[in-house]
Amino acid sequence: MNTPIPSIVIASAVFSCAASLHGAQGPYEPQWQSLARHAVPAWYEDAKFGIYFHWSAYSVPAFGSEWYSRNMYQEGRENKFHVEKYGPLDKFGYKDFIPLFTAEKFDADEWAELFQKAGARFAGPVAEHADGFALWNSKVNPWNAAKMGPKQDLVGKLETAIRKRNLKFIATFHHQWLWGWYSTPFTNADVFDPRYSSFYGPPLPASAFDFANPVPKPTAEFCRTWHDKIIEVIDAYHPDLLYFDSRTMIIDEPTRLKFLAYFYNQAQKEGREVVMTYKNEDFAKGSGVVDLECGRMADITPFKWQTDDDMDWNSWAYLTSPNYKSATRLIHQLIDIVSKNGNLLLDIGPRPDGAIPEPVKDRLLQIGAWLKINGEAIYGTRPFTVYGEGPTKIKEGHFGEQGLKDYTAADFRFTTKGKTLYATALVWPPDGRLLIKTLASSNPAAPGKISHVELLGFKGKVDWTQTGDGLAVRLPSQKPSDHAWVFKVSGVL
Repeated sequence: MNTPIPSIVIASAVFSCAASLHGAQGPYEPQWQSLARHAVPAWYEDAKFGIYFHWSAYSVPAFGSEWYSRNMYQEGRENKFHVEKYGPLDKFGYKDFIPLFTAEKFDADEWAELFQKAGARFAGPVAEHADGFALWNSKVNPWNAAKMGPKQDLVGKLETAIRKRNLKFIATFHHQWLWGWYSTPFTNADVFDPRYSSFYGPPLPASAFDFANPVPKPTAEFCRTWHDKIIEVIDAYHPDLLYFDSRTMIIDEPTRLKFLAYFYNQAQKEGREVVMTYKNEDFAKGSGVVDLECGRMADITPFKWQTDDDMDWNSWAYLTSPNYKSATRLIHQLIDIVSKNGNLLLDIGPRPDGAIPEPVKDRLLQIGAWLKINGEAIYGTRPFTVYGEGPTKIKEGHFGEQGLKDYTAADFRFTTKGKTLYATALVWPPDGRLLIKTLASSNPAAPGKISHVELLGFKGKVDWTQTGDGLAVRLPSQKPSDHAWVFKVSGVL
């Protein structure tokens, strides 16, 4: 059944976002040409690894995915689950999960310490997801964690704890998805109750949820609110990195230009170097760092880029029945991304009570243990002339992780730092012998004679030979670390 939409709503919604927004004061004008002059800061070039987290009222049902707040209002398994467990949509809507999102075990210092031990150099929350619930003490959005649910300024507490450990603080925004998010065929749903319109928004047809061309388009009021939420976070918490999920293109261009100019100008006034990441064509090329969701680049790029990916194969948020990736898989992903001039932003899903699941902690600590031994091949590095060698190839673009095969003993990845080359073996061969063909004495991509080879974490001498076929290495009997092994090579560069 099609949801009846009052004609007055349609009439007001057909007007696009207001274009009467004024540019910020400073060197950056609200024009793409001006914003494209903003340089990627050195700290981000060097950091390589960050952590963020989807954590909101959708963590309470812990079913399906972080899209539960929308899917519970659509035909399908989430709706069936919801009605059976919580009752009909007019009696128990998504808003009713907010009091159950308690965060009573949340400890910002404990979280920040875990991120630091994991080797992350930047971290922070999903400040507001598509569900429209803000995790900061907001004057713009009355539906926020400081006033409801946890009754804590979660963003503020995390900012303090993360900065205390000398990590860069990030905030991510997904709230452009809110336009049409709660459209539903169920006419009895609480989303039609005017008492909750400040949360769910005006009743909209299914066509409003079209990814790139919603009908009707977002209203001027919606775009102003989208903008004002971001400005509020910039002013209150001074994030070093702002990440935007896809579909930001539905916010009109002047609004996007205005906020980004403000972000860059405010940072310059405060003497800070900041980053903005975006997906698809949501922002002009060069105005920020492009982000690939659950995907990677196939080769080295001349520009900086980022992958954001979830630890759970099935959800960005906490599920009662998770399917977590292995620590080896995550470390290999990081190594490959860094070899191609990228950074990894890894997502985790905390429980609604604020506890981080033990399997998540375990994987993060394994990543940190590996980086403690091998981090010099990651942090502060730059790409080699080639990213690596071996049979395992990447399908470039978003959502390529699912089909990626495991690496083999013939797969290697390279990074450099000054005159040092790092060659990372992704699999320990059963016979204990490796041949890195790229480092053959006859290969013009690796000029010069190798003078020294060191295996990070191994205190003894490495048995190696450079020939016209490659760098041949006989591995020691004991592995100096788990997951992947780094050879520090001198004399090649």
